[in-house]
Amino acid sequence: MVVGLPAAADNAARFDGTVLFMRHALAPGIGDPDNFSIKDCRTQRNLDETGRAQARAIGAKLAAADIKFSAIYSSYWCRCLETAQLLDLGPVTPFDGLNSFFQNHAPRDATLAKLRHKLDSMSRSAPASLMVTHSVTILAITGLSVASGGVVIYDLKTGTARELSLSSL
Repeated sequence: MVVGLPAAADNAARFDGTVLFMRHALAPGIGDPDNFSIKDCRTQRNLDETGRAQARAIGAKLAAADIKFSAIYSSYWCRCLETAQLLDLGPVTPFDGLNSFFQNHAPRDATLAKLRHKLDSMSRSAPASLMVTHSVTILAITGLSVASGGVVIYDLKTGTARELSLSSL
C-alpha cells in the first residue's frame, strides 16, 4: 500500500512511533566496484547530478510536509551519507546497522542484528526517525523493495510497513 503525506497541518503526530527508511538517491549502476573501500568515496558507486537533485527535492518535500525527525541516521556508504546531507533536514549520524551487505562488504546477520536492536530500543511514541540506507536493507527489514529515493514507513508499534508516495506531495 502506498500512502501520500497529508497537509502539513495534519502532520503533528502522524508519524510518531515510526521510522522512515529511505533508499539513497540515484547512484547509477549496481553494487560497488571491486576496489571498494568504506573509507574512500572514489572507490564507491556515488550519486550523480540527477541523484543530488533528487535528494534535494525529496528533502524539500519532507520539509514542506512538516515532518519532525527525532534523529537522522545513514549507512556509512558515501551515496547514503550524501543523500542524507542533501536532504537538509538536520544532523546526520552514521550507523553501521544500515550498511549494505549486497556484495558482502558488511556481514548480513551482524548488520541486521544491529539494526533490529536499534529499532527495538526506539521510542514507540517519539517523533519519527529517518534512516537512509540501501534496497537490500530495507527489503530485509520491511519486506518492501523501493527505487532510488523511495521511502518506506515502518511502524515501530506493529512492525508493519508501507511505501510512502512522494509524488503526491
